[in-house]
Parts: sequence; C-alpha cells; structure tokens
Amino acid sequence: MTPDGRYLVVRGRLWRRADPALGEERRAALVAELMAARRAKGAALRAGDEEGVRSARERVQAAKEALGERGPVWWSDGAPDLTRRMARTTAYADWFAALGEPSGAQEPGRAQRR
Repeated sequence: MTPDGRYLVVRGRLWRRADPALGEERRAALVAELMAARRAKGAALRAGDEEGVRSARERVQAAKEALGERGPVWWSDGAPDLTRRMARTTAYADWFAALGEPSGAQEPGRAQRR
C-alpha cells in the first residue's frame, strides 16, 4: 500500500483502494455485491448469455464505483488518479524503488535482459 493509503501496488502497478471513509458494514456489503456480480459474470460467460454478461459487468462497475475504486476519486486534495499506472513512473517512484524487488521479479509481458 502506498504511504498515503490511496493505492495497492500489484506487480508494480497502482490500483486504487476502497474509500477508507466507508463504514465497515457498508464496505462488507459492497464487497459481497462485487463478488456476487463477478460470479454472475462468470456464469453468464460460461452459458454464452451476452445480456447476462452485460448486466453483470454493470453490477461490477456500480459496486466498484460505490467502493471508491472507480469513478471520482475519494480524496479531496486535487491529486490525479494514477490507477493502472506503473508505480515507477509516478510520484511514488522513489518510495517504490526503496521497497526493492524480489529476486527475479519482472514486469509482466517483458522478457528479462541478460
């Protein structure tokens, strides 16, 4: 997690965290809805149900927006949303570099140089 608590870093990429101002009960309900929507999407994909996939994707989007992971940012200092950006190319670069990388780690889709 970034020092300001806004992002998680997964494989070097920033992903916006849920709004910490959400109450635990509300957050849990939204996460449950998100997981149910993802299961519905998977079932619709397996069934070849295009309308079901569309509907489930809309539910996923709505849950992620309500959690604060998508849509307008939940912080109020005017900082831009850096979701999906590589941490090493953002204002978090120095912090991320100081973490160090596990031996052999590489960016997905890139071959290691020898």
